[in-house]
Amino acid sequence: MEETSDVSRYYVYILFSFKDKKLYIGFTTDLKARLSSHAKGNVTATRLRRPLKLIYYEYFTNQKDAKTRERFLKSGFGRSQLKLALKDTLLKLGYRFI
Repeated sequence: MEETSDVSRYYVYILFSFKDKKLYIGFTTDLKARLSSHAKGNVTATRLRRPLKLIYYEYFTNQKDAKTRERFLKSGFGRSQLKLALKDTLLKLGYRFI
């Protein structure tokens, strides 16, 4: 399959906060720029939760699919499934499972 530059890209990503040991779930079309914004403190939701680490992301070619996935991961069931899938990574980072 040939990749073309005109394909839209949508990302759902998970950040881990070393400060409060919690997760942040977000959506963007430019992952590098968004991570830079988080790191610089330009994102209100994470400004006081830095430093942050990208621990997971998913790539989509359809915006609706990406937004649906983001909503699911932010739901109670989605968040619990995410924590199970990333359990080893989270434990190494100091995440406290309750």
